[in-house]
Amino acid sequence: MQLQQVDFEPQCQGPLHGVRVLDLSRLMAGNMLSLQLADFGAEVIKVEPPGAGDTLRHWKEGGLPVWWKVYARNKKSITLNTRHAAGVRLLRQLLPQAQVLVESFRPGVLEAMGLGFDVLQSINPKLVLVRLTGWGQTGPYSSRPGFGTLVEGFSGFAAKNGYPDKPPALPNLGLADMVAGLTAASATLVALREAEREGGRGQVVDVSLLEPMLAILGPDAALYKVTGRIAPRTGNRTSITAPRNAYETSDGQWIVMSGATQRMAERLFDAIGRPDMKQDPRFRTSADRLDNIEALDAIIGDFVRCRTLADNLAYFERAQVTFGPINDALQVTQDRHVRERGVLVELPDDDLGRLPMHAVTPRLSATPGAIRSAAPGVGEHNAEIYGALGLAAGDLAALVAEGAI
Repeated sequence: MQLQQVDFEPQCQGPLHGVRVLDLSRLMAGNMLSLQLADFGAEVIKVEPPGAGDTLRHWKEGGLPVWWKVYARNKKSITLNTRHAAGVRLLRQLLPQAQVLVESFRPGVLEAMGLGFDVLQSINPKLVLVRLTGWGQTGPYSSRPGFGTLVEGFSGFAAKNGYPDKPPALPNLGLADMVAGLTAASATLVALREAEREGGRGQVVDVSLLEPMLAILGPDAALYKVTGRIAPRTGNRTSITAPRNAYETSDGQWIVMSGATQRMAERLFDAIGRPDMKQDPRFRTSADRLDNIEALDAIIGDFVRCRTLADNLAYFERAQVTFGPINDALQVTQDRHVRERGVLVELPDDDLGRLPMHAVTPRLSATPGAIRSAAPGVGEHNAEIYGALGLAAGDLAALVAEGAI
């Protein structure tokens, strides 16, 4: 079975049809934010620097801008030099028709362009301004560079990630950026709802990379208040429930297993032929199991290690134990659930014929999103967007010559 091969659906409007987003941001957080809106029908216009375009275009694998192809789908592209007076004038002309403006400059840069929020409101009172930064618009660190790696370290994520006898572990993906982008998307919809109300106005959505990261890490500050201690790194285990770990199979593969509830832990003990563990004082409760985690993992690990991955998966599925394989990217792509449900789909691609990427998520039953178009070329929509402002081909050529677009 192959991944579902789908074509673009340019006629599928989506529930956000009629919402225009001007996206001045760069890299991941802003592109994740505007992707969520674009997938559900918003007209997202990427406002890119002339020539090079968004930095995400230059993250290439196999010579291709794979990141851009995936996270810029459903968007339009215009070029505009925000450092050029004529470029800023063009941006001001676009603002009255927009509902959302997204930017990821350092605090103060937009104001230096003469486009502080007071000015934006005078141009378009219902405009929602989404400001993405590393540390927020205020505070002692607001002017610092805000790359996600710094936030993943600062937030406490790296300190709690990894094994106790190894250095702190950073994620090998743009975790802080992606979480911030998703947070900003939901916040944008809240702000749009307010602006749409009778008498409602636009507002500033101030999203730092730091605060959403802190929000997903659990109640660490509260736990320290209660216990007075910093929890150590626990690898694949957790300090809350046991068992929870990754176990190697006889063919060198891995499965994960979780006994997050008492009933599931007891079902696991029955499945591995050790019902006696339900009454063993070392394993009776989650607290007991955490205190004796090495012995617990050794027993489970010995059972798993005697069987192949396929045998383990089949066995524990019959036993209705919470388990699963540790897949790599290829294994995910080949999985029957992923294929039958259409979690990943293949879209037409100029370079590869077909390119796999995640489907629109989440799924809405009545007003679903759709993938309407491929990621645009740099400035592909200049004529369309600027033409609607009354600029002819000669005007655009003059603006290109002077470096404004």
